[in-house]
Amino acid sequence: GVRAGRVRAVALPRRMLPLLQTVEYLRAFMMARLAWGRIGCLMIVSGAFGLFRRDVVIELGGYSTKTVGEDLELVVRLHRRMCNAGRDYRIEFVPEPVCWTQVPERLGELARQRQRWQRGALETFFRHKDMLVGRKYGRVGRLGLGHILLLDVVTPLVEVLGYLLLPFFWLAGTINTPFFLAYLALTFAFGVFISVASLVLEEFERRRVPRARDLVVLTAAAIIENFGYRQLANFWRIQGHWQYWRGAAHWGRQDRRGFAAA
Repeated sequence: GVRAGRVRAVALPRRMLPLLQTVEYLRAFMMARLAWGRIGCLMIVSGAFGLFRRDVVIELGGYSTKTVGEDLELVVRLHRRMCNAGRDYRIEFVPEPVCWTQVPERLGELARQRQRWQRGALETFFRHKDMLVGRKYGRVGRLGLGHILLLDVVTPLVEVLGYLLLPFFWLAGTINTPFFLAYLALTFAFGVFISVASLVLEEFERRRVPRARDLVVLTAAAIIENFGYRQLANFWRIQGHWQYWRGAAHWGRQDRRGFAAA
């Protein structure tokens, strides 16, 4: 809860949609971005809470007005400029500062957000795609931008295609059912482990012992997200693909409801 502009009490969301997004955010921030920052390939600093050297951002011309993923595009452009100039630099994710942000609480709002994120990722990738093969960009191009290629350009298409083809392969008898179920269980278990480990890291970062109830709720959410939510998210990303290729440039309405009082 919030009182007089300060966060007084911290708890997991009570509604399912924000809770599922909490699982996503914990994985992204406490695992992925820490790891990418450690190897010098962090490709996005969150637009909700990013700190940049003012002179360098001014040198770059600031945020681009030609993309809806301006936070991602700015960081990729920073990498490009520093690599082109042969300058030493660091772009890091720092977990200690805490920023509270509001997430979409309705499906329509979440759909518009994810479609916009997808368009922003595609806009950034295709604007800077030459970094994939440019020798001077090194692992930033091969790993950092390569990850955007796999995660944002290819994965939504492949995953949705897999959902569509799976019933046909099953009916045709070409799927080894025991192996498939074991692989599916392993995939779910790994996702749950990463989600719970993220919560534990986040709680210890704040020097708190994780509450058993939070671990149970988050574990349940990490399982539930695989049945419906993940598929919806991929469907929205496919819509983002379609909007990008059609040249859509709108932001999309986002409603804000505020935090509960403490």
